[in-house]
Amino acid sequence: MIERIITLELADLVTFYGINNCNIQLLKTLFPKLRIIARGNIIKVMGDELETALFEEKIHELEKYCVEYNVLNESIIVDIVKGNSPKESKLDNLIIHGINGKSIVARSENQQKLVDLFDTNDLVFALGPAGSGKTYVAIALAVRALKRKEVRKIILSRPAVEAGEKLGFLPGDMKDKIDPYLQPLYDALQDMFPAAKLKELMETNIIQIAPLAFMRGRTLSDAVVILDEAQNTTTHQIKMFLTRLGMNSKMIITGDITQIDLPPSQTSGLVQALKILKKVHGIGIVEFNKGDIVRHKLVQRIVDAYDKFDLKKKTISYIEKEQ
Repeated sequence: MIERIITLELADLVTFYGINNCNIQLLKTLFPKLRIIARGNIIKVMGDELETALFEEKIHELEKYCVEYNVLNESIIVDIVKGNSPKESKLDNLIIHGINGKSIVARSENQQKLVDLFDTNDLVFALGPAGSGKTYVAIALAVRALKRKEVRKIILSRPAVEAGEKLGFLPGDMKDKIDPYLQPLYDALQDMFPAAKLKELMETNIIQIAPLAFMRGRTLSDAVVILDEAQNTTTHQIKMFLTRLGMNSKMIITGDITQIDLPPSQTSGLVQALKILKKVHGIGIVEFNKGDIVRHKLVQRIVDAYDKFDLKKKTISYIEKEQ
């Protein structure tokens, strides 16, 4: 009798095992000659050498499917065990599958351009208005690279710059004060990983979310590194961040240069970096516009209204100056 130990790495255990371990019970039915014991991310199987080898092969196929599609049910298990390929919906603009198998796709031409630039460059700037999906797509690309084992970790960062509110007046310790600034990043990740798996990945530092100040002194290797809201970095901060890039890593810098919350006396690091790095080989730049906004339809109208107001204000100011 042979005993094999199989370790599940990236699969969400709740999804893989099923409700009340129904998927494991099905596997026991499909492999009646084997003794199967599942504890945490370890599956122990005992039986004939050829049968246990086949079982291990099928478990790895099931895990790969579960990691990619975030779903595993009876029909999929039966198909894979019997050697049939489960039916898959092929989408040209697919990035990854989110929780419950939901397709996360590039929903505009510029979102697809970001996907393409990420594949061909180690550093990409994604610029554009709120709601254009630049941060969401960037995080989806990072998750895809992690699931494909192209990198070992994801590092997400934001500058903790106040947009009207005062950090010191928020309740709690430093983590509690900083978390509200990072919430958009948590929201995107929650669409892409089941809750238990996301918690595990963050506890083991495979996914790290930290304010920009925590990046100093680090070399970020084997990772996809995302800096969100980069328009609120100072010139020194963004230079420090860009020079953290290590071996086998990629960076995506997102920002909206029309929403700078820095004091008027400070230059935005993003604006300066774009001028300096515009023609550097290996850097891609995609500029989103109002047509890319994929939030509620009112968001695009709001952006349009503010643009008209700003233009009118500048025109009046210019006329008054000339007079």
